[in-house]
Amino acid sequence: MNFLLLAALLPTLFWDKAPDTADQLRKSGITVIAVPAANEPAWRSQPGLTVRAENFDGVIKLITPGVAYRANEASATRSPWVSQNGWQYLRNPKGRFHLSANGPASALAAAEAFLYGGNAVVQTDAAGLDPLGQMLAFLSQVTPSDMPPLADIGFIDDGSAEAAEAMNLMARKNLMFRIVAKPDPKLTLNVPFGSAKYPKSEAANPAAFAQKIRGDLTDERRSFRIYGSEIVLGRLQSDGQRLRVHLLNYAGAARPVPGIRVRVRGHFTKHEIKAAGAPGIALQELHAGTEFTEFTIPEMKTYAVVDLMR
Repeated sequence: MNFLLLAALLPTLFWDKAPDTADQLRKSGITVIAVPAANEPAWRSQPGLTVRAENFDGVIKLITPGVAYRANEASATRSPWVSQNGWQYLRNPKGRFHLSANGPASALAAAEAFLYGGNAVVQTDAAGLDPLGQMLAFLSQVTPSDMPPLADIGFIDDGSAEAAEAMNLMARKNLMFRIVAKPDPKLTLNVPFGSAKYPKSEAANPAAFAQKIRGDLTDERRSFRIYGSEIVLGRLQSDGQRLRVHLLNYAGAARPVPGIRVRVRGHFTKHEIKAAGAPGIALQELHAGTEFTEFTIPEMKTYAVVDLMR
């Protein structure tokens, strides 16, 4: 799936319940569902719903996105662990995906799939219908963008589990990368995984490996940085004149993050923001410098899209 089409592709609810639950779906604003093939004939007569049969042959099973707060062995602080699927979507751009996310996690799962342009079905429970319906309604209002993804790093993926974990950590550290078949001279840094400079053995410690990549890139050459949170991750699109910043809080709306400071490369003086669950939100402290533009989002709920223009 082309990243350019991400705003045109909405995740789909997978619903294995009987048709007598159709009113639950309609009340939650859900109008498109996927069902087991055996159930599809019984669902056809339900008004106001678009129904398709789902076959899970060949689909890629994803984890439930979210945050786990774990005690840090080296100190009394608690270090969050972000469970995310971004690297999976990037590694398999034409793949079909399935994940289970109950309750409020359904909204986070839908937003993550949308952000990466993933062809995903989200399975949830009754408690997840309203959050999912609200997120799908928001995503349907995001103006499609024809801008290509922006990356600093070209990662040559050898398909191994070690490379997968390296990409997982790069995504968690907000290092903007894309998978390439060979080094791309247009990118700031290329990482040929398994080479003498980036040996597979070093990836046995993926956190240290990701830190090495960050050091080789240097923070001053990064196109995107977030200050004030380890649990908000982002992606970028740009055509040189415009920049779209996607931001996703992996703790979800129940744990909004205050005062997110974002720095992007480029000089931008105009902006628009749309954020799920925050219709009147506005950027604060926008500073358009010569090389970088910075701004603050006063409260980050689940998902926000910031469009910057010169």
